[in-house]
Amino acid sequence: MKKIVLGLISISTLSFLSCKTPDNKEKTAAGTEDSASNKPLMKDFMGINGHFHFKPALYGQVCRLVRNYHNIDWDVNKPGDSITIPNTINNINWKRDVYGPWKQGGFETDICMQFAKFGGGHDGFIEKWKGQEQWSYNYAKAMAAYYGPSGTEKLATSFEIDNEPGRRVDLPVFRNLFVQMAKGLRDGDPKAKIVTPTVHARTADDYSQDVHSFYADADVLPLYDVLNVHTYATLPKSGNNPNSWNRTWPEDTTAIYQKVVQETIDWRNSTAPGKEVWVTEFGYDACTPGAMQHRKDWWEKLDWQGHTDLQQAQYLVRSFLAFAKMDIERAYLYYYNDDDEASFHAASGLTRKFEPKMSFHAVRQLYETLGNYRFSRIVKEDYGQLYVYEFKHGSDANNIIWVAWSPTGVKSHEKDGYQPREARVTLTDMPGKAVSVKAMSTAAGEAPDAAWEQQGDHSISLTIGEGPAYILLKK
Repeated sequence: MKKIVLGLISISTLSFLSCKTPDNKEKTAAGTEDSASNKPLMKDFMGINGHFHFKPALYGQVCRLVRNYHNIDWDVNKPGDSITIPNTINNINWKRDVYGPWKQGGFETDICMQFAKFGGGHDGFIEKWKGQEQWSYNYAKAMAAYYGPSGTEKLATSFEIDNEPGRRVDLPVFRNLFVQMAKGLRDGDPKAKIVTPTVHARTADDYSQDVHSFYADADVLPLYDVLNVHTYATLPKSGNNPNSWNRTWPEDTTAIYQKVVQETIDWRNSTAPGKEVWVTEFGYDACTPGAMQHRKDWWEKLDWQGHTDLQQAQYLVRSFLAFAKMDIERAYLYYYNDDDEASFHAASGLTRKFEPKMSFHAVRQLYETLGNYRFSRIVKEDYGQLYVYEFKHGSDANNIIWVAWSPTGVKSHEKDGYQPREARVTLTDMPGKAVSVKAMSTAAGEAPDAAWEQQGDHSISLTIGEGPAYILLKK
């Protein structure tokens, strides 16, 4: 593997008038000032996917929302067995070992009731659930009554009905289970939010259902509160891309990364108004060169590639920013930790063997800097040149932060020798005076200062790169 060049090129001087309303209305429809007041604070927006070995004290530095894969096949050997919540068949106590410590650590938990071996991709789906309609209702009701926000233990606030069944399940059978479980959850705790499995507003695939399938049916529509989207910046196999696992940077318009989210928002707006939209999985892989030398099986044969640690950090932060401008309520990154394995999803952690990567520090900075702020408006979106987003403090209108970056990057399989873009820009018409400018953090300690110069009370010049810079303004 070639040494990655982290030098900076393409230095240019650009001047951008940062208007009070964005120039391109088509690009900024999801982030107008009219809807800004309804945006969640970033601390109520940023989440992470965890599991049994999740460490609340460690990951509490990057968010307060956590999603857990709660396998139903941990709870019972088969549908129809006795329900023994919170104890599992493999000697786990969900309250003692998972949800209790997470709550004590300050986390709000979303439970994904994952069908696992009872679901898609496993044999006998229809047979396993035959005649278990009442049991599926009872199971979901017991889950909400015990873990729900007004339940016995108050350990979770939302429940997903399966994870990624896609087209791998018999749709009429799954629809019936969804209805029964949703009714059970509602009866178990009316305050709990009920979340669909992964859906897209397009033809179903192995991991996402088509939201048009039954989610607008009159008897189904009242039964859920949240539409659930998974999205990854993957690229289709092509002449210069040997597989469908390699990924690209967040703003790359050749990928469907943000498109599938917006399509679901559009479907919600036209068909299911009032429902929330959550992105509960997105992420980037980054393993070490040593791990790459030990690729095996299809990952080696089809040349799977991850990004560098620095690129993972940049793209995760920029993904959170991209989703923050959209009309969605939450975004959970995948994943909390990895063991440095060179394969799809297996290098997606913010930590590597529980040691922070660059991405951990970058996401922590985002959370600490913008946690009490909410997205306000798009100041500038100039594709391939400059993005600037505005965030306003939730309780102090005098505190405003602009986040600026170069919306450029590289596909994972083309990263060897890539030299990231840097440019000198001038930002004008700022709604306050710049107090400080911080570059993206990639290590422990205080974030580094960015190079910038005051150009009057409402204008600055600075050097932007592919890691976002945070510009603190005071009115």
